[in-house]
Amino acid sequence: MYATQAMAFAAPLAKELDENKVTPGVLGFIVFALMAGGVWLLMKSMNRHMDMVNFEEPPAQAPAASAAQSAKSEPTSAASQGE
Repeated sequence: MYATQAMAFAAPLAKELDENKVTPGVLGFIVFALMAGGVWLLMKSMNRHMDMVNFEEPPAQAPAASAAQSAKSEPTSAASQGE
């Protein structure tokens, strides 16, 4: 009963607004400006962090060279463990 009375009272208030002239206003601009400022600060921080990253990779070893190196390192590790 109360909900229908509230809707009957609020309905005429909604019709007073011109649907073609409703704008976000100052609060909408402030929220948008804060979000744009936050995105700008995040992009600036990301750019600084990306500058710290080293993208250079060491030269790749040939498969035969890496197999020979691993074979040489196995006896050394076994000898150091006392086997």
